[in-house]
Amino acid sequence: MSTPTPTPPLTVLVPVDGSATALAAVQHAIALQRHGLALEVLLVNVQPPPTLYEVVLAHDAERLDAVRAAAGADLLAPAEALLREAGLAFESEVLGGEPAPTLLDRIETAGAACVILGARGAGESGERHATPGRVALAVLQHAPVPVTLVHDPEPPESAED
Repeated sequence: MSTPTPTPPLTVLVPVDGSATALAAVQHAIALQRHGLALEVLLVNVQPPPTLYEVVLAHDAERLDAVRAAAGADLLAPAEALLREAGLAFESEVLGGEPAPTLLDRIETAGAACVILGARGAGESGERHATPGRVALAVLQHAPVPVTLVHDPEPPESAED
């Protein structure tokens, strides 16, 4: 009798932008792992390209890259802490470019099996169950893999209610 070959973990891409929904997406990945799905998480933060003002002010592309890398690392830190605490394998990346196309490209180059992302990012306002934000909608429409959208976490109940 042969023993079954263990299934390799699925690579799940989770974009992180510092929003509550991004952390909710990380927590969703952790919940999937706790329910028995073997996962490796690829956390990705996309820093937008420098503005003309930043280029004129800084005069140094390496300095701009360093500032963007540090900003991305700061935004990734809470998600990394959640994954470490859960004992889930992960990698983190800070990429530069327009968020939607950069994420779509990274989904393919990483060989991601699926994407879990917040329905609305840090710069997008709207009601909790409103339509997805611009980046989430683009990923949902164009990703070559399944996409799970995670909404804002429920606000805590007020003690006065």
